[in-house]
Amino acid sequence: MPTMRDAALSSKAWPFDEARRVLKRYEKAPPEKGYVLFETGYGPSGLPHIGTFGEVARTTMIKRAFEEISNIPTRLICFSDDLDGMRKVPGNVPNQEMLREYLQMPLTSVPDPFGEYESFGHHNNAMLRRFLDTFGFEYEFYSATEFYKSGQFDATLRLAAERYDAIMKVMLKSLREERQQTYSIFLPIHPETGRVLYVPMKEVNAAEGTITFDDETGREWTLPVTGGNVKLQWKPDFGARWAALGVDFEMYGKDHSTNTPIYDAICEILGVKAPEHFTYELFLDENGQKISKSSGNGVSIDEWLTYASTESLAYFMYQKPKTAKRMHFDVIPKAVDEYHQQLRAYPTQDAAAQLANPVWHIHGGKVPESTLVVPFAMLLNLASVSGATDKEALWGFIRRYAPDASPESHPDLDQAAGFAVRYFNDFVKPTRSFRAPTDQEREALEALRTELAAYDGPLEDEALQSVVYAVGRDRFDPLRGWFTALYEVLLGASQGPRFGGFIALYGVAETIALIDAALAGELA
Repeated sequence: MPTMRDAALSSKAWPFDEARRVLKRYEKAPPEKGYVLFETGYGPSGLPHIGTFGEVARTTMIKRAFEEISNIPTRLICFSDDLDGMRKVPGNVPNQEMLREYLQMPLTSVPDPFGEYESFGHHNNAMLRRFLDTFGFEYEFYSATEFYKSGQFDATLRLAAERYDAIMKVMLKSLREERQQTYSIFLPIHPETGRVLYVPMKEVNAAEGTITFDDETGREWTLPVTGGNVKLQWKPDFGARWAALGVDFEMYGKDHSTNTPIYDAICEILGVKAPEHFTYELFLDENGQKISKSSGNGVSIDEWLTYASTESLAYFMYQKPKTAKRMHFDVIPKAVDEYHQQLRAYPTQDAAAQLANPVWHIHGGKVPESTLVVPFAMLLNLASVSGATDKEALWGFIRRYAPDASPESHPDLDQAAGFAVRYFNDFVKPTRSFRAPTDQEREALEALRTELAAYDGPLEDEALQSVVYAVGRDRFDPLRGWFTALYEVLLGASQGPRFGGFIALYGVAETIALIDAALAGELA
């Protein structure tokens, strides 16, 4: 019988495809540094957004897949480009006027507009780390400011000065003629103003490891490229960082994809084999616009966690990373229910199917049991018709439907009940729109009411679904029109759960009362 490792070596799940590419780098000999290095980069120019988390989550999935097929140790670095100059003031932070005074200052030299941390860069780094920590990622955090100032980058920066012409040749090919005249891979940090300068070089002295330039006032300066006096432009920085750290794998959004040959070439000019890369499609907001951390559109990390678990977010990230996905609030209930469907399927699957199941990658093979015995979509509808203002109100219905369930024995269900009430009140309730039934629908609803009043069978999903189905089958073709009527007339929604399951959860008598209210015109 094949082992889990055998199944992993042939698994078609995308993290295993990527892991095998990384392993192939070392098919002849293990890495001299003693480990395989995965990296994610973060530009802390605004508050961390959900796409940033997705990058770390997906890289972690590939790292876990690699660990399943290889015994080579691994590390994951989350690298923050916090020495970058602040080019514009983000639109979603306080104290905008104060921040404008610090344009072009490194983010770790800009005061924190929230007044909580040493700098704006430190604040945004802390926001990222807080979330990564709550999710339980195993990573090492690297700050570009510390990396440059501590000397860890010095050897690579001196080598960049030595090979300046070769790196410039790569860069100049990608630039417009006007930009070529003033471009340099080195950006000095002004010794007096502290601003990041975009100025041409008068001299790059490879022997001394220095650069000479004029500042905006025409004053000449000579600075060492080491010690945090100078930083690299972002494209050269990408390749040079790979070389300095010995990065084996990094993924990034498709907006970086045209730069990949540049990053690779610079890394190789600096004497190190370029890493494997994976380009993912971008996240879009509900209007189809790219999610931006500076404008704050789309769903934020904290907003998702207000309405659903971190695991449901990781599930969303796993799905089709090479397909652009709309990232808005409507995707949350679907992600929650599909995640739990996969949890329930996992124990019955063979090794190959388990490795193809998203939950293996979310939990690193240590897959928990789902205790969500009521779908999240059903809890939303229950919150809707019951007018529940807290999860305890929902538990009154849940206990009748699942007598053995309790908040203690079913923590997933307890958590989801709280999320459902919150999600309903914030998103569903404001947009609910009930309508009056048509004559055909009214007759069908009256028939369903009669059948339910006479029903003496078990309070079970399938049995009650059969009653609903039988009423509709005789009156609607296609049958979909019947279920649409139930959702729009009784729930004020365009779609909903299996209605038999809803009746089992809400109660037969309560559903009869709901039908009566709709027929009396009390809902629309």
